[in-house]
Amino acid sequence: MFTGLVQTTGTVRALNPRGNETRLNIGIPAGSFQNIELGESIAINGVCLSVETFGDAWFTAYASGETLSRTNIGALRTGSIVNLERALALGDRLGGHIVSGHIDCLAHVESIAPAGQSRIYRLKFPTAQGQYVIEKGSVGLDGISLTVNDCGPDWLEVNIIPETQRTTTISQWAPGYGVNMETDLIGKYVRRMVAPWNGETPSSTTEDAGITEAFLRLNGF
Repeated sequence: MFTGLVQTTGTVRALNPRGNETRLNIGIPAGSFQNIELGESIAINGVCLSVETFGDAWFTAYASGETLSRTNIGALRTGSIVNLERALALGDRLGGHIVSGHIDCLAHVESIAPAGQSRIYRLKFPTAQGQYVIEKGSVGLDGISLTVNDCGPDWLEVNIIPETQRTTTISQWAPGYGVNMETDLIGKYVRRMVAPWNGETPSSTTEDAGITEAFLRLNGF
């Protein structure tokens, strides 16, 4: 689990593609990540990947075909800058929101407008994700925890303050750029639990819509 508070940015030092998968070598600022461990989770542009090898100022991670098909990891090139966050440790401050590192879709930047020292980014995304995006709710964009200023069925706007512009990759976003989008995790679970009351059949279960003994057991009753 992550918080969506980017700890540092890294640079893609090398890519080793094989078929529809790849391994990434990510350079990190010296001293930024202390005591990296094999197998630990690090979010790269919001995508939870596992450390395979590491050195003083670098680590490698494997991205599967599924990951490449759903995220912008496949668009990275040598020299690309990425947002990085290590997994949340028990006792850490939860300054952003609960982020799983599992991307729902790509959202594309439609426009960028100045708003004082901030910038307003408008992004468009698949309509199926609109049910999980609410005004003043939280959304993860390339691993950054952001508050939704305004939204519609297939779009949202976020306000980016100067500090976020300075410490993340957002300053490099341009119209047409594909952003890794993760909607609110709690919202997804709530919608799944109330689906039978709304006459819906949850997409990832074979249970019929409605209250059944199996449904009650699944939800702790």
